[in-house]
Amino acid sequence: METKTFQAPAISCGHCTMTIQRELAELAGVTAVKADQQTKLVTVSWDAPADWAKIKHLLEEIGYPPAN
Repeated sequence: METKTFQAPAISCGHCTMTIQRELAELAGVTAVKADQQTKLVTVSWDAPADWAKIKHLLEEIGYPPAN
């Protein structure tokens, strides 16, 4: 299992964190998602078939691209 914590600057409210958690949880292979409104940090854990490229692409699609 892989885990990554990153900042998502577009997070502005509780609805944002819920959207990120719901959308990522639906991605095959994602095992855990935690988004924090105050710090704008998201932690995601996954196994195959998920990978960072798929997770990042989904975040971009839903309007919460990770800061790099």
